[in-house]
Amino acid sequence: MKNLGLLLLPLACAGQHTDWPAYGGGSDHIQYSPLKQINRDNVRQLGEAWRFDTGDSFKESELQCNPIVIAGVLYATSPKLRVFALDAATGKQLWVFDPNEGRKVTGKLRNRGLTYAKGRIYFGARLWLIALDAKSGKELWRTDLRDGLGRPRAEMSVSLTTPGVVYGNLLIVGSIVSEALPASPGDIRAYDLDTGKLVWSFHTIPHPGEPGYETWPKNGWTYLGAANNWTGMALDEKRGLVFVPTGSAAFDFYGSNRAGDNLYANSLLCLEAATGKRVWHFQFVHHDVWDRDLPSPPNLVTVIRDGKPVDAVSQTTKSGFVWVFDRVTGQSLFPYKEVPVAPSDVEGEALSRTQPLPLQPPPFARQTFGEEILSRRTPEVNTQLKERLKSLKYGGQFVPPSREGSIVFPGFDGGAEWGGSAFDPETHLLYVNANEMAWVLRIMPAPPAAAKMNGQQLYLRQCASCHKADRKGTPPEFPSLEQVSDRLAEDDIRGLILNGAGRMPGFRQLGRPAVQAITQYLLTGKSGAEVTTETSPMEQKFSFDGYNKFLDQDGYPGITPPWGTLTAIDLDKGAIAWQIPFGEIPGSGLNNTGSENYGGPVATAGGLLFIGATNFDRKFHAFDKKTGELLWQTTLPAAGNATPAVYAINGKQYVVIAAGGGKSGQPSGGSYVAFALP
Repeated sequence: MKNLGLLLLPLACAGQHTDWPAYGGGSDHIQYSPLKQINRDNVRQLGEAWRFDTGDSFKESELQCNPIVIAGVLYATSPKLRVFALDAATGKQLWVFDPNEGRKVTGKLRNRGLTYAKGRIYFGARLWLIALDAKSGKELWRTDLRDGLGRPRAEMSVSLTTPGVVYGNLLIVGSIVSEALPASPGDIRAYDLDTGKLVWSFHTIPHPGEPGYETWPKNGWTYLGAANNWTGMALDEKRGLVFVPTGSAAFDFYGSNRAGDNLYANSLLCLEAATGKRVWHFQFVHHDVWDRDLPSPPNLVTVIRDGKPVDAVSQTTKSGFVWVFDRVTGQSLFPYKEVPVAPSDVEGEALSRTQPLPLQPPPFARQTFGEEILSRRTPEVNTQLKERLKSLKYGGQFVPPSREGSIVFPGFDGGAEWGGSAFDPETHLLYVNANEMAWVLRIMPAPPAAAKMNGQQLYLRQCASCHKADRKGTPPEFPSLEQVSDRLAEDDIRGLILNGAGRMPGFRQLGRPAVQAITQYLLTGKSGAEVTTETSPMEQKFSFDGYNKFLDQDGYPGITPPWGTLTAIDLDKGAIAWQIPFGEIPGSGLNNTGSENYGGPVATAGGLLFIGATNFDRKFHAFDKKTGELLWQTTLPAAGNATPAVYAINGKQYVVIAAGGGKSGQPSGGSYVAFALP
């Protein structure tokens, strides 16, 4: 079976295609619609057509789903991972499927979309890959995502938050795993659409005899993890090539037990879709210790070189760059160089001597952190930040993590993020929304491993890097564990520690006495008696003190605006066409600040760029795609931290977006809102 998105693309150009058939609009993932009923001239008349409330929002929940629309039916998920089929013209529910099987949902779950093929809906829920009948919502099969990874099920936490792509009778997917050890390997895998059986795997941490094995410690594949594709992929159906960006290896801030460049972490992989065989790759960060995952799906684009069209693939990064490669050869279409970087002064760490940086196009986010960009919101704020900066290391890209604390800028959440970029095939402009936030990365000694440890010691060693030593965490990404007994029963806490969930690894390898000791510490706050523990190659001397933004004394970003941007980049010329501050943080005393933003844009043939994404103002926007001029906006019931979908039914064009909020401490929601002309 041919990929649906590419089969229908010629019809789209003829004006007959009305669907949004895949995550990002199609297997090329360019987030573009050829529909133009809604255009520059009439977009100001846009109004709400329908609203569907999933009823599933709760404190700190999120809703990141990019809906798909097939033959007049919209398929989407809720904050609790229930799958809905709606009449796409009215928002009326047709069916619902609940994968939770009566299990109470209290923790944050994420899903960014669904896959449609052969009359079925495919999606990930917790440890499962599930197939549903698209007409009825009836479950057809499910496959345990922990199988086929070469390690015991009980030791792994593997899920699927971003949908895969369909090639022939294969569903090709990545995974989300822990970014701390223990972590599951990030294999790229293809499953049979009819049965859910595994057909092929590509080892992103190579096994003996595979290319790249020499870039890891001997036998590292048996205990190291991650290097996973959590953000999605793109498919060239004609050539049978799938393009897969990967993230960091675990543990992602200190790598004494993974010496080497660590292929294929932090890489763009080009694989044969039928077999999983590697065609080419490019690694963006060697031996990553800055959490520089590739954060966005690639875009399959066509650009002009020497007057001729070239099929290419573009990839945005957290550090604020866009790279463009020849789709077949992997050759970069713009120049870059390997630049020398400073060595680490943390015991046991051996960084790569060089890192690649592109020379063109210009970065879409600032690259250098220094006193000159410290916030001047008030004189007192500026003075306080200057004093803090005296104790930190900072500069350009690749400042080594340190015991004192090093500034990572742009931060752990970009630059670019998971919402992806939109590409306009008319103008060859790529549109990317970005964050500009500084974070402090501080390496800390891990509590020493010992044959016997009490509950508090075990917590500090295994849990504090994410949830902090004081158990306050950094919500909503890493929730507070203070008074956790008010939210979870003892069995639930113990089960989470044993089995993990999403990015949180399971700690079954510590043994049940150790897990029980951590459970009791969280319940009572008392250290408890010592228990026998086990050590492994995953144990390291150093960890870090958590995810800490560089904020001023009032909680605002410690840098001058913009704190978020929206940029159009000409991929033919390698130049920025326009850039504007994007979003607003209220109460700062400043205007036009920009803000952190999550979820991506969609470009249309009507001359528009639709995007929600901004965390604080709950706006949904329509910009002129040529100039960046704001033409229309409305306020959503919660922040639209998702990528919209554009489709038409019976000649009427709609734009729909999930309003889920829950980022940056903002209120959560759980609804889909569709807009159309009167």
